[in-house]
Amino acid sequence: MTIKLIAARTVSAVAVLAFAGVAMAQAPARPAPPPVTHGAPTPGVCVYNMPAVITDSVVGKFVTGRLETIGKTVNAELGAEETAINNEAKAIDAAARAPGADEATLQKRAIDLKKRAKAFDEKANLRQREFNATQQKSRMRILQEVDPIVVQVYQQRQCSVLLSSEAVLLNNPAMDITPAVIAGLNGKIQQFAFDRERLDQPAAPALPVKPK
Repeated sequence: MTIKLIAARTVSAVAVLAFAGVAMAQAPARPAPPPVTHGAPTPGVCVYNMPAVITDSVVGKFVTGRLETIGKTVNAELGAEETAINNEAKAIDAAARAPGADEATLQKRAIDLKKRAKAFDEKANLRQREFNATQQKSRMRILQEVDPIVVQVYQQRQCSVLLSSEAVLLNNPAMDITPAVIAGLNGKIQQFAFDRERLDQPAAPALPVKPK
């Protein structure tokens, strides 16, 4: 029988969400630039670090923590199922080695276990997609809240052009509007309720169109 192969499949499936505890997919932190003497700020040119808003704002930290909690909950759910499936695989393997094993019974258990493993793989993939959707939706909520603040600070600083810090190697800190944007976001919102997106829910039926 191929029971051990079935057990190996379950391990790979649950590993899909093993990294979910990292929560929001953050851009890797840029290394601190070496000591440098900056020239005078360029009038009208401003710099903005959007990833820093996610990592440093109060609401961004809340979302990151909430996503970590959701990821741990999902991992606990999948981990329990993985353990049960692997234990059954070991039990079948042990029974198959015992003298007088009932081949028909063991074969049925193996088939049933293969179905469980397949269903487990599908659930793990679904949970991963749900987690990704939750992460994207929560991040979009932050961006919706911060966009008007960026425009406001841009106008207050009399910027003529706004550059992403990810596209700028070095810049005079006086040109960076990120701290002001984060301060504005902290004063506007610090958290909001959200849970894991459910992608297995049936779509709501379309309302009938009333004749005019």
